[in-house]
Amino acid sequence: MSVPARVTLYSRPGCHLCDDARVVIERVCADLGTSYVEVSIDDDPVLRERYGEEIPVTLVDGRQHDFWRVDEQRLRAALSS
Repeated sequence: MSVPARVTLYSRPGCHLCDDARVVIERVCADLGTSYVEVSIDDDPVLRERYGEEIPVTLVDGRQHDFWRVDEQRLRAALSS
């Protein structure tokens, strides 16, 4: 049985802020031994409508944590609690 990802990154292809966010999320998740999943908002009209102007959006344990930029220390703190 797999453990669900604690971090979700909503993104879209070609988004440079999404690329930056992914680097931070990958580093933090690797350091803390947790997983993340990336979802393209372009694949879901509801997500595109909800998050279109805010991407990248980061969720931790299903709750919105950051948008536009990912603060590494803040993400580490959220995942350590």
